[in-house]
Amino acid sequence: MLTVVKATLLKYNEIVFIEVKNGEQLKYDDIIVAETRHGKFLHKVLQENINVTEENIVEPDGRFIRLATDEDFENDALNDRDAEAALQFCRDAVKDEKLGMHLITSKYSLDKEKLIFFYTADERVDFRSLVRILAQEFKTRIELRQVGLREKARYLGGVGPCGYSHCCSTYLGSFEPVSIQMAKNQDLSLTPVKISGACGRLMCCLSYENDHYESARKRLPDVGEFIYTPKGKVEVIGLNILELQIRTKNKDNYIYEFSLDELEANEV
Repeated sequence: MLTVVKATLLKYNEIVFIEVKNGEQLKYDDIIVAETRHGKFLHKVLQENINVTEENIVEPDGRFIRLATDEDFENDALNDRDAEAALQFCRDAVKDEKLGMHLITSKYSLDKEKLIFFYTADERVDFRSLVRILAQEFKTRIELRQVGLREKARYLGGVGPCGYSHCCSTYLGSFEPVSIQMAKNQDLSLTPVKISGACGRLMCCLSYENDHYESARKRLPDVGEFIYTPKGKVEVIGLNILELQIRTKNKDNYIYEFSLDELEANEV
């Protein structure tokens, strides 16, 4: 039996599963120090102790060390300040080395034994010379971590067209596949700018209610289909999938709206 908690890297919303030993009971919103393969960082607990049976055990992402102290918070804040300065140095070095990479942000581990730079790139980058420059400057282990455009939006943050902060930089832990069919299911405009997020990819929220839309689609007629209703035979000219409403017109162009319940009762 393995006990883990679901947690997120503080400020970066990167979901990990942290092993907890010795019967330690962690609670939702606890800030903890945990060590992952990337080093020691502050994490926020999202889900309390989870007992995993032997048949479901996979290697956890890290291990719990202790609850965060005031000193840990102070050190993390100081590290963030130093990481910001390191980011500017790295940007200058990237420019000098003429490397095809775009730096996003940087992060020191809590003990400053590792400095991580997050970047995007269109092609493979040979950054060996850059690593030597950075290691010589900062006298610590250097990690250059390439991320995708969605991860870039997560780290940078921002506000979506809904007026709320990006899901990926607030609560969304992992990125689920999103397809253009999900937008079609919702009768949304397929104009790229209207269904794309700040990352340039399809908005993650298209998938949130997709199961409902798919289920409703199976029950509703298609636009252009002729159906029998309490008003006789009519043509379907529109659908309100959320409300399960059907908009129709008859041969004389009179408009009628029916709920799916009305139509299903009419069939009985």
